[in-house]
Amino acid sequence: MRSSSGGASTWRRSDAGGGSGELSRVSAATTASTASARSVSGGGRGASFLDAFRSCFAPQEARSPDNSMSDDFHPSHQLSQSMSSQGSNSGSTFGSRRSIKGMYSPMHRNSLERGTPGSTKFSLPQIQKATKNFSPNLKIGQGGSGTVYKGQLADGTLVAVKRAKKNVYDKHMGREFWNEIETLQRIEHLNLVRFHGYLEFGGEQLIIVEYVPNGNLREHLDCVNGKVLEFSVRLEIAIDVAHAITYLHTYSDHPVIHRDIKSSNILLMNNFRAKVADFGFAKLAPTDSSHISTQVKGTAGYLDPEYLRTYQLNEKSDVYSFGVLLVELVTGRRPIEPKRSIIERVTAKWSMEKFVEGNAIQTLDANLESNDAINLAVEKIYELALQCLAPTKRNRPSMRRCAEILWSIRKDYRELVVPTSVMN
Repeated sequence: MRSSSGGASTWRRSDAGGGSGELSRVSAATTASTASARSVSGGGRGASFLDAFRSCFAPQEARSPDNSMSDDFHPSHQLSQSMSSQGSNSGSTFGSRRSIKGMYSPMHRNSLERGTPGSTKFSLPQIQKATKNFSPNLKIGQGGSGTVYKGQLADGTLVAVKRAKKNVYDKHMGREFWNEIETLQRIEHLNLVRFHGYLEFGGEQLIIVEYVPNGNLREHLDCVNGKVLEFSVRLEIAIDVAHAITYLHTYSDHPVIHRDIKSSNILLMNNFRAKVADFGFAKLAPTDSSHISTQVKGTAGYLDPEYLRTYQLNEKSDVYSFGVLLVELVTGRRPIEPKRSIIERVTAKWSMEKFVEGNAIQTLDANLESNDAINLAVEKIYELALQCLAPTKRNRPSMRRCAEILWSIRKDYRELVVPTSVMN
């Protein structure tokens, strides 16, 4: 669960340890931009480029505002045959788009999965019974704005219930509560947590969504359950998240900017399919302009430095956060690790410098054993991450382009892995 100031939030369990990585507003020095936007490979990694790359991290003064179906990415399978690919230097996608709702919607297994998102009506006694009167034993998340409980309805359906703190019913928290409801009602996708309904009654503000049983991505990268998240699974998770954000930006009924893409907001099913959660900071984007001028919200280490400087938000701010997430998947590290040396403290900065120097594999999660397939994939993932982490929005790829590139990376990865496994 995440506080209104941007602390960790999940529908499963909050991040362990918290720390500086869970602050919502930070100086540009803490979350400075990570790289030149252009793709690099081979001889393009010279000293002059490295100097330019490092300069992207220089502190800048903040200003107030005035899915897996085949090895190839097929728009006909994922989005729509009539949609054309957006280039890596494309601007806002808000102007031209088409509504494609629920393209990955799962089979309806129970009454809560019929109808439109959020259409189920709940009563307070029903939720109290489902959560055993909000029993501490059923608490699965905690944050500044409230608590998340696991619940079981009368028909056996498992749900997650987000209960706002009663002592924070100020104007700010009220806006966040209704903002999340308004956003959740507009979206439906296999890789997004499904919204069942909400309740405001008797001093309670409750949001009810599907229960995701396998924890969040950060927990698995931390090996909380003692098991290492395999590289192939990490790649699938990256693709799932890319599909989810592409849907939000381009194919939902109204374009949505999530504003808090991070590993603790990526929930995992038992089969490790990923679902993006927590829309408390989400913004419905205007269709008649390229950005919104708004207060900075998000999480330290994931914040777009250009948004932080200008207070101008658009979908490319999510792309920046996704770039940080890609680095997190490869390294297993949190975006900011204060206990490490200064050189390694900001994970994206350290990783991209290693990549530019030609030593990307040195950043691989120590829990993973490298091989030719992983080495190649890491290089290509970092090439994409470098583009996503470009200091200016105009040089970042669209999320749809990110998904296409990741599908290509997975295809190359599988081609190297399969022959090896056959030989063995």
